[in-house]
Amino acid sequence: MAQQLIVGLIVAAAAFYAVWRWMPAGWRRGAAQKLAAGTHRAGWVDEARAKELAASLAKTSGCGSCDTCGSCAPKAQAPLKQPEADQAILHKPSTPSTLSSTHSR
Repeated sequence: MAQQLIVGLIVAAAAFYAVWRWMPAGWRRGAAQKLAAGTHRAGWVDEARAKELAASLAKTSGCGSCDTCGSCAPKAQAPLKQPEADQAILHKPSTPSTLSSTHSR
């Protein structure tokens, strides 16, 4: 019986983690605020620790899940400028002498 209870708790914890991890960020922030407020009202933590708990629970690891880092935001791309020496090499016209030296008959 104890084994089944332990396995049930492990499965429930894994299911809770999966739901929390894939929950939309807005829902996760709201749930974290409510959970932290509940722990403060119950007297388990003080107000400062409740705010830290809410901030910690609202975050998740992985790209695209945070709203504040800005790594997923579209970035304005500046036009690429090549140095003049590179442009001269890229736009050098092909002459018959260079073509004939590379192609032997």
